Amino acid sequence: MSAREFVAAPQGGSALVHRLARRWWVLLLAAACVLVAVFPVLTGNQYYQNMVIMSLVMAIGASGLNIITGFARLNGKAVGIVANQPNVMAGVLDNAASIKAARFVRCCDAFNIPLVIFEDVPGFMPGTNQEYNGIIRNGAKLLFAFAEATVPKVTIIVRKAYGGAYCVMSSKHIRGDVNLAWPGAEIAVMGPDGAVEIIYSEDLKKAEDIGTKKEELKNLYRELFANPYSAAKKGYIDDVIEPAGTRLRLIKALEMLAAKRDSNPPKKHGNIPL
Repeated sequence: MSAREFVAAPQGGSALVHRLARRWWVLLLAAACVLVAVFPVLTGNQYYQNMVIMSLVMAIGASGLNIITGFARLNGKAVGIVANQPNVMAGVLDNAASIKAARFVRCCDAFNIPLVIFEDVPGFMPGTNQEYNGIIRNGAKLLFAFAEATVPKVTIIVRKAYGGAYCVMSSKHIRGDVNLAWPGAEIAVMGPDGAVEIIYSEDLKKAEDIGTKKEELKNLYRELFANPYSAAKKGYIDDVIEPAGTRLRLIKALEMLAAKRDSNPPKKHGNIPL
């Protein structure tokens, strides 16, 4: 099914369609229970973002490696999905992922399709190869696409949201409309492992047991910075929600934003970094 057919598909239908719809609700309820049971508690664990998305939407046609893009339905309405894939390259943003996601975001904005973002990103891919191929320019394309888009934009921070990549993935700082986070989300400049070695380097040098001290400092860093509640206090996210309630909150957010009317500064067109 093409994107146009997906968006234009009728909502009504035969009794068979309604019976299938009722079964979908049962499947979604079961999927939500599974989501709560199997979602990794530890930040370092891997999982397939596809399974998280499939447990929350009625239908999806999506693909991707370290970033997933595609169309889905929430409460019968078409939405565009952009999601990091932690099971591939830890979900980092590289040149190819940035270009792919930027094009998809602009496509949804062109046809007035709301965007739902599932964020679990440790940052941009480091390395000279990425730099020589223009990671700053290509990353800026994705940032520009999200900032320029005037359609409803709802972001769920699933786990990691670090550094510049956090800002790029439709954060409040670039006109994200509704930003929610799961309780285990870590929103910070960088992860606890790297941050502790920089911020508390002197304390680690003086410690008798470096391993134990490092764990203590990592927990302190999470308590002070890398948690959704600190971000909520600063207004970076709107609410911290339980995974099982994600679908309902997404539907309510999109209903609230259904009449959204936004505009960009008057000019002939934007100047995206091509």
